[in-house]
Amino acid sequence: MGRPGRVKILGAVARALERVSSAVGNGAAWLALVMVVVGAFNALSRYLGRFTGSDLSSNAYIELQWYLFSALFLLGAADALREDAHVRVDVVYGRLGPRARAVVDLIGTLVFLLPFCAFALWTSLPMVENSWRVMEQSPDPGGLPRYPIKTLIPVGLLLVMLQGIAVCCRRIRVLSGEQDENTSMADGRTRPEGR
Repeated sequence: MGRPGRVKILGAVARALERVSSAVGNGAAWLALVMVVVGAFNALSRYLGRFTGSDLSSNAYIELQWYLFSALFLLGAADALREDAHVRVDVVYGRLGPRARAVVDLIGTLVFLLPFCAFALWTSLPMVENSWRVMEQSPDPGGLPRYPIKTLIPVGLLLVMLQGIAVCCRRIRVLSGEQDENTSMADGRTRPEGR
């Protein structure tokens, strides 16, 4: 298989990985609505509880709000990377041309992002395994189990790693001249300049 064929395979791999990131990110976005509803209920139940003399709120609802925020962050990070929506201080980057940006992105992903995710994944697995082994519970009365939310740590890291691989595939295509730098999302839309 020649070089053009390999570069096309990279595009197919990137699209497949980006579809996963997009699907998980779109699903995780709904967690924001649930989190707002739970937060509003927590606030209202505390005030209503004062007037009625009953305890309408519980640690479970408060922890549920924290868990939803954690899940939103962990499951949405890969989609944010796919959309190039993460925070970037681009004093120099914004002035670079498409090929130079591709080199910076490729090196940054290979040297920093993927090794960090691999290290964090490797170090988090024993903690998650132990949490499942003991069926870890919240230390607060009426709190929620901790092992399900801890499981999302390696899941989120794995999703970011997969999206990092998609970024590498896309940047290699830019460097090979097969793809415009601004066409990097799974559906082929063109990103607006300046992002």
